[in-house]
Amino acid sequence: MVKIHKQQFLILITVILLLTACGFKLRGQATALPFKTMYVTAPDGHTIGIEMERMIKATPTTRLSQSAAEAEATLDIVNAFNERAILSLSGGGRVRDFNLIYRVNYRVLDNKGIEIVPNTEISLTRVLPFLDAQVLAKEAEERLLLKDMQSDAIQQILWRLSTIKFPAESTQ
Repeated sequence: MVKIHKQQFLILITVILLLTACGFKLRGQATALPFKTMYVTAPDGHTIGIEMERMIKATPTTRLSQSAAEAEATLDIVNAFNERAILSLSGGGRVRDFNLIYRVNYRVLDNKGIEIVPNTEISLTRVLPFLDAQVLAKEAEERLLLKDMQSDAIQQILWRLSTIKFPAESTQ
C-alpha cells in the first residue's frame, strides 16, 4: 500500500484545484453550446453528420431536434471532402510523401433561416509517408488519418459554436 504524506496530499489537491480553476478540461469532454435545441444537416454518404449528432447529444446544454422547424438553430454541413496530393518525389520519380487534406464547410442558421454563422471552412492537413512495399499498411494508415482529421474538424466546429453569443428571445 502506498502511503501519501500530508504534504504530498496537499500538493496534489493544490495542483488539481489550479487545473480546474484555469478552465482545463480533457479534450474529449463535451462543450456547452448556446442553443437549447439543434438540428444537423449533412451531405449524403458522409459520416460527419452522424458523428456531429453524436457529439451534440453528449453536450450538457443542447438537445437534438428531429426537424429544422423544431430547432433553435440548424448546423448545415454544406460539404466535407478529402484530397490527396503528392508532396514529394524520390530521385527515381516515385512518390515519397502524400499530403492529405480534409475540408469541411458549414454554416449555422436560426429557426427563421437567418445565418448566425456564415459559410465557414475548416481545412486540416496531414503528411502521409509512402512506401511502395507497404501499400496495404499505408491505405489503412490513410483511413485512420482521415478519421482523425474528421474528429478534429468536429471538435473545432463544436468549439467555434460554443463561442457564439446567441441572443435570448425576448418575451413580449
